[in-house]
Amino acid sequence: MADDEKIRLDPDAPPEAWLNQAKTLSEALPYMRLYAGETLVVKYGGNAMGDPKLAELFARDIALLRQVGSNPIVVHGGGPQIGSMLEKLSIKSEFIDGLRVTDQATVDVVEMVLAGSINKHIVSQINAAGGFAVGLSGKDGNLILADKLRRTVKDKDSNIERILDLGLVGEPRVITPHVLDFFQETDITPVIAPIGLGPNGETLNINADTAAGAIAGAMGAKRLLMLTDIKGVLDENGQLIAKMTATEARALIKKGVIKGGMIPKVETCLDAIDDGVEAAVIIDGRIPHAVLLELFTKHGAGTLIQAD
Repeated sequence: MADDEKIRLDPDAPPEAWLNQAKTLSEALPYMRLYAGETLVVKYGGNAMGDPKLAELFARDIALLRQVGSNPIVVHGGGPQIGSMLEKLSIKSEFIDGLRVTDQATVDVVEMVLAGSINKHIVSQINAAGGFAVGLSGKDGNLILADKLRRTVKDKDSNIERILDLGLVGEPRVITPHVLDFFQETDITPVIAPIGLGPNGETLNINADTAAGAIAGAMGAKRLLMLTDIKGVLDENGQLIAKMTATEARALIKKGVIKGGMIPKVETCLDAIDDGVEAAVIIDGRIPHAVLLELFTKHGAGTLIQAD
């Protein structure tokens, strides 16, 4: 970066502002060293993606991670954008347990929106922030080979279990890591749309959290970072739990403290840890620079779950 391109403080700013900037950089240095050369998988979605300012800051954060020697991999969602496009096209959509029932017409729209407009917009934002990003879907290079997802539900009256067919909804069966290994040797950041390839060559829609967790495990990532629209995992009193072990997380699910939509997110984190990820973090994506706060400060920005 040329001298005249450096980011500078207001020359009229008080000396404390200069000192605070220097202090911040100094305190972040040990953490930058900790993650240098390490793979970081970031699941991106929610308010962090929908708010233009937060989206801009996220792109800058990802570009910075590359600059300090980390290897970020971005896996993104896009539920609201998909819903909006389906509505415009008058295609009805149904949800079961938070998963979109997906027929052929729906999956065509899902692929168009996720692998098309959303993916390329994120790529463009990272590139504009000074990074070098390339967009992929799970179908590229057989990155995500998937099976159709089946859900078993029990009838409340008869107590008989039945299998729900969610259509063209998938769950990762195999992640092909060498597709992403290539990017680790370059300065390119892959941005991945969670579309998988089924056993018969069909396109399968995959939950972005699930895809991110599977990719983190396959890549042996140091961290899985999952951006959400809440503070993180909360205790019985609604207070943030800053850190817990995998065993403690499972106990909180069993007790009903972790409930609702937080359960699948925590279970994704636990699966990633079981697959060798050092730790997974559920982050409040509504906070500006949430990724940097989590990685490069002592207090973090969410709930860290680590192996026992």
